[in-house]
Amino acid sequence: MARKIGITETVLRDAHQSLLATRMTTEDMLPMLPMLDKIGFHSLECWGGATYDSCLRFLNEDPWERLRIIREKCPNTKLQMLFRGQNMLGYRHYADDVVEYLVQKSVANGIDIIRIFDALNDIRNLETAINATKRENGAHVQGAVSYTTGPVFDIEYYVNYAKQLENVGADSLCIKDMAALLTPYQTYDLVKALKESVKIPIQVHSHSTSGLGSMVLMKAIEAGADVVDTAMSPLAMGTSHPATESMVAALAGTEYDTGLNLEALDEIAKYVTTLREKYIAEGTLSPKMLASDAKALIYQVPGGMLSNLLSQLKQAGKEDKLTEVLEEVPRVRADCGYPPLVTPSSQIVGTQAVYNVIMGERYKMVTKEFKGVVKGEYGTTPMPIDPEFQKKIIGDEEPITCRPADLLEPELDKLREECAKWSEQEEDVLSYAQFPKVAVDFFEKRANKKYKVDAEHADSANNVHPL
Repeated sequence: MARKIGITETVLRDAHQSLLATRMTTEDMLPMLPMLDKIGFHSLECWGGATYDSCLRFLNEDPWERLRIIREKCPNTKLQMLFRGQNMLGYRHYADDVVEYLVQKSVANGIDIIRIFDALNDIRNLETAINATKRENGAHVQGAVSYTTGPVFDIEYYVNYAKQLENVGADSLCIKDMAALLTPYQTYDLVKALKESVKIPIQVHSHSTSGLGSMVLMKAIEAGADVVDTAMSPLAMGTSHPATESMVAALAGTEYDTGLNLEALDEIAKYVTTLREKYIAEGTLSPKMLASDAKALIYQVPGGMLSNLLSQLKQAGKEDKLTEVLEEVPRVRADCGYPPLVTPSSQIVGTQAVYNVIMGERYKMVTKEFKGVVKGEYGTTPMPIDPEFQKKIIGDEEPITCRPADLLEPELDKLREECAKWSEQEEDVLSYAQFPKVAVDFFEKRANKKYKVDAEHADSANNVHPL
């Protein structure tokens, strides 16, 4: 019996997050949006993840305006975002009222599917976001399992977690293989076990970092996966995802035929090729990111994390230390309880690994965020942390064992007061909540730009002379 496979296109979010540290501008997206909308994708993954931070911090763009533009130009396709549970799109845990408001505003501005995950696979950190999404009419909750390897991560672990996600209300399930650790036959066994254990659709998200991405998706489909994530070929492969056109061609004429038109996809690819050439020429896209490296199976570093590590080392003038840092990452990860490496844990573990290498002594300098993971500020780690190591990092401070957000007072009203003088739209409080300093810098630039435009209009009006 034919089973049409859905394709989620990632060129607007994770493809450029993985390859060029999320630097694609909305202006560069605009020409391809109407073309993408005509294809018939299951969804366009276009927002969330690091896009919010990058818009404000590096691109001088309003992330909400980006979302509204994509929604306007893609009226026929479901829009999807990546949401970090209690971390939202930032790097700490936020109070429940702020999490609920971000969900509400994301849906109101055009998001249809919210893929919600937790960096530690701590189900407690997802429940507020899931419940908030369920309250929004028509919104779809996709519960994501952060896939990794280690002493506790077997099929039974993932089946149990998938059942928890289904029980708390997930409408579909995503295997989120951010570090490209899945191998084809492991994928087949995992997807098959999940299909036998949960009743909701299963989507597979993997990367090509290790060179296995396309094979992983193919075996996932054969095992019963309903949807897979891919990227337009000019921004595919390497640390990005398997190529959309290649996957469509591979499935054409089979029982899994996607129904997507290869020639229409090729028209989009021609445009995306111009972006690839532009970003390579300006140095934003490093050719290193375009190559697969099987060492990813050893270092377990996601594509976005790899590009950010390279960026950190470049800034420190230590680019030659990349291999040492990659070797240090799994050691740091083991020390702090084997967290899956995905935002924010990937940045936290990665940055600590960078410090360990650059300082020449392990844990001579410890970041506040790494200390937070060891203390329990992000939730319960998959494996217990050695008490002696914990004491070394947090001293006499008391570890946190409850849901971390239970310790947070409602903060939305206070945040509204703090950012009132800069606020031009309701969503601005959410930018301020997640990135206070970065958001204020953006708000001030936005106000100055508006002032200049208004001043120019005034000058023009004053210089109008009758004929």
